[in-house]
Amino acid sequence: MAAKKVCIIGSGNWGSAIAKIVGANAAKYNTFENTVNMWVFEEMVNGRKLTEIINTEHENVKYLPGHKLPPNVVAVPDLLDAVKGADILIFVIPHQFVSRICDTIKGHIKTDAVGMSLIKGVDEGPDGLKLISDVIREKLGITMTVLMGANLANEVADEKFCETTIGCKSKAHGPLLKEMMQTQNFRVTVVEEADVVEICGALKNIVAVGAGFCDGLEFGDNTKAASCGVADLITTCYGGRNRKIGEAFARTGKSIEELEKELLNGQKLQGPATAAEVHQILKHKNLVEKFPLFNAVYQICFQGHPVKEFITCLQNHPEHM
Repeated sequence: MAAKKVCIIGSGNWGSAIAKIVGANAAKYNTFENTVNMWVFEEMVNGRKLTEIINTEHENVKYLPGHKLPPNVVAVPDLLDAVKGADILIFVIPHQFVSRICDTIKGHIKTDAVGMSLIKGVDEGPDGLKLISDVIREKLGITMTVLMGANLANEVADEKFCETTIGCKSKAHGPLLKEMMQTQNFRVTVVEEADVVEICGALKNIVAVGAGFCDGLEFGDNTKAASCGVADLITTCYGGRNRKIGEAFARTGKSIEELEKELLNGQKLQGPATAAEVHQILKHKNLVEKFPLFNAVYQICFQGHPVKEFITCLQNHPEHM
């Protein structure tokens, strides 16, 4: 199979973080051509062209300062030059530019190219809500996939552990796209429900604005959570005794029982006990492997597993490989 040529359309904060991953994987795997083109909207930074800075210093000093991009990622200021011959097009631009970009490249890309949208947003079509991937698909006539997750660009660039989801309706493309994106610290799950992945990625940003309002008005965690929908979960993870004890457990090395006595003033902890009950149910149904987070919490609370290996428990899990 001929090596796939990858082009990243966009080079902002998230685009540059993704370029770091894709560039490294393109250099590592024979599946991909070594050179990854990255279309950069040309601008002057301290009297120099941004593309020139990226191609000499291998750093996007404006949008992702302090991070080296792999040398095989090449900044290209001309959009048509950038997409020429690409087998995989990664769209990571502000959503208001999507139509214009598609109109420019239409007819200049391979008909069998596969697109991947990392754009969190929706369009308003005549019949209601329209997904960005559908806008691109209709304009360009190519197969589209999406990548969405709780992925703050700077944390991804810092190689802090996080997970992401690729929504890809075609079974044939999933493994290829996973290989292009997955690293030790950027774990990829591929699902066929691409529309669900995309809509969740888009709508959560509205919720985040509401959360920002709550913080600006100095409301508490309960209020923020009530605005955020998944109320109980969000409150519990921000405040709440289970989170508090989990933090103290990780910091002090004391037992759950000791910390409960010391910190909770007579209140009881539910998390570990629930983890034990759930573990029994999952074990009984032979489903432990399907719930790595629950299993990791159980192992750490009750089986003496070192808390510092929490992320490793999640990473080494077969569901996440």
